[in-house]
Amino acid sequence: MKVAVFVKASQSSEAGIMPSQQLLADMGLYNEQLVQAGIMKDGAGLHPSSKGIRVRFSGNDRTVINGPFAETKELVAGFWTWEVESMEQAVEWLKKCPCPMGEEESDVEIRPLFEPDDFGQEFTPELRAKEANLEARLAMDNANVRPYLFFGGRCEEALEFYKTAMHAKIIMVMRFNEGPEPTPPGMLAPGFENKVMHCSFQVGSMTVMASDGCDDKSRFEGFRLALSVPTEAAADRAFNALAEGGKIDMPLVKTFWSPRYGMVTDKFGIGWMVQVPVS
Repeated sequence: MKVAVFVKASQSSEAGIMPSQQLLADMGLYNEQLVQAGIMKDGAGLHPSSKGIRVRFSGNDRTVINGPFAETKELVAGFWTWEVESMEQAVEWLKKCPCPMGEEESDVEIRPLFEPDDFGQEFTPELRAKEANLEARLAMDNANVRPYLFFGGRCEEALEFYKTAMHAKIIMVMRFNEGPEPTPPGMLAPGFENKVMHCSFQVGSMTVMASDGCDDKSRFEGFRLALSVPTEAAADRAFNALAEGGKIDMPLVKTFWSPRYGMVTDKFGIGWMVQVPVS
């Protein structure tokens, strides 16, 4: 079940008094424990109500009311969203929480979130389908797409190349013989036991994932990686580095969409488009 956990406001939180460094550290440790246990799904602190706005609904009328709001004990200063097995489990976790207002007395409230079955027959199959579609859309809004490259046995060489050419930062590397489970018989080509099963590296703000694959067959066709750099000098440097041992498909030139744009295929067969965005 999912629950919302509300930290009620206090006089100090409404006055905008920030928590102490020790409380921030204690709450950070508590949140880390919640995440590791798979309990915490979201959470944040709220600014005092003096920075808030209410909209009052009365029939077709809408009235905007600026904060602060007087009912301190009814206000919320922060929240979590938890996924727990029961309210009892939520209570046990909440008892472990540091006092959220430091030395000041405060209340923390746990409220179950509605699940589809709670609405009974009023929540028709058509409405359930619409809700499921909305949840799918929201999930995809938070999704990300990353390139995953298979180097056919040359992954380690490629990582070293991109470290030099692109100043790539290697995040992690795991080989087939380091996996938590044995590779199924016959899956790997002979000699691939020590090859890279999975790795990730970062170029600028983009994280790229890669592998040697299960054999020496790799073909990079039908796509290119688009690299945007802030200056023409940076474009020249990256382009020339990528072209080392590779092939220039289109020299760096000025185009109507970029002061510096070119295409190159590096020595591993990865196609790149290097450009300086229009400022």
